[in-house]
Amino acid sequence: MPPHVHTPLPRLCAAPQWVPTSPSWYGITCKLIVCERSDVFASACAVARAYPLFSRKTSSNPAGQTPNTTVSVEFLLVPSAECQVTVESNGSLDDKLALSADDLKCLESACTGVRLAARIVDAPCNDMNVDHFLQEVRAVADSLGVTSTIIRGEELRVRGFGGIYGVGKAASVPPALAVLSHNPEGATQTIAWVGKGIVYDTGGLSIKAKTAMPGMKRDCGGAAGVLGAFYAAVRQGFTQNLHAVFCLAENAVGPDATRPDDIHLLYSGRTVEINNTDAEGRLVLSDGVSYAQKDLKANIILDMATLTGAQGISTGKYHGAVLTNSEEWEEAAVLASKASGDLLFPIPYCPELHFSEFASAVADMKNSVADRNNAQSSCAGLFIGAHLGFDFPGTWLHVDMAYPAYIGERATGYGVALLVALFGVYSQDRMLRSLSPVSRCNGPEMGNACKKLKRN
Repeated sequence: MPPHVHTPLPRLCAAPQWVPTSPSWYGITCKLIVCERSDVFASACAVARAYPLFSRKTSSNPAGQTPNTTVSVEFLLVPSAECQVTVESNGSLDDKLALSADDLKCLESACTGVRLAARIVDAPCNDMNVDHFLQEVRAVADSLGVTSTIIRGEELRVRGFGGIYGVGKAASVPPALAVLSHNPEGATQTIAWVGKGIVYDTGGLSIKAKTAMPGMKRDCGGAAGVLGAFYAAVRQGFTQNLHAVFCLAENAVGPDATRPDDIHLLYSGRTVEINNTDAEGRLVLSDGVSYAQKDLKANIILDMATLTGAQGISTGKYHGAVLTNSEEWEEAAVLASKASGDLLFPIPYCPELHFSEFASAVADMKNSVADRNNAQSSCAGLFIGAHLGFDFPGTWLHVDMAYPAYIGERATGYGVALLVALFGVYSQDRMLRSLSPVSRCNGPEMGNACKKLKRN
């Protein structure tokens, strides 16, 4: 019988009702996952998603606390067709069906990142405002020993971050741009992950209806996913410069709120006429990607956000949408999504046909489209890309994950597994490298590598 590996996930909460559970004895729940090696990572992250951390439920327990449940996860690895071929040529079957201590550490890092992201997204704004989110950022910085940069409040205005400042200036807790930086020796690439962190979105003066506003605590899902992914990637040994950029604000209503018709100067140097204060995520992200380009000198920039309701219409509840200036990275992102369980599907990248939706008579652009029937999710992403410039020589990817960020009333921690798998080629970890479809080569060789992986 093939060997199995016992992988504990300690201090987990009770499973939600929608998660099938196995028998439990003395607070221990056992899970057995039978799969091929290539499915171990996605399966482990799926278990992590099923056991959320955040709860403010009271308890009848005299001590006032709900006992934790320990979830014992066992993987029973079965050989794949590829594994059989490899064994026939060189190696033992037992070696192919065993998880090493390094593999278990990788799973632990990824699961911790997924549950961290889900906990942040599940928390309401009175528990997770900009101050609280910054505490989470600092905690990750301290645990990893990386440097952090925080720009807040009036300093944002003075330094030209008109997008973040304009969105968050009406809130009682001031907005912030926070950056975590990992700079290992010998790095040749600089990668920036930029997350939308709107801790609550009322819509601003273009206010949401009473049935549309509940759930807007989840509008920080992109930043939460970036934080969890940064933790997992750096903990597993990221070999290149990696920056996590968090664009944090509460889109509130008040005397200082941005008005429709206001014009803001963003960090890119471009002006934006506001015609919809509820299209705020693209404003904060535009400042974030511009900072990544101008100050961090990133040559690969990925932004991730719960950006548009149209994403659910475009790609559905389970697939995020990916928009990019690189065909090779588009294909790599889709393949990484299948390997990680955080699914993606491409949407059209066509600025020559879509960007005219933002035409303004008095500014460089408006912030919301003229025609809401014309590829809304693509247009929203293109607004962000415009602040890099459509002639940006590097790679830019935009991930809209508004719907896969949650299932029912619970967050999924979407994005953590996706990012560490997509950029696994830059990891020292064997499991993450095996998940990444991105070749170390450029141009046609990268495309050929993706096509080979797709066939397999």
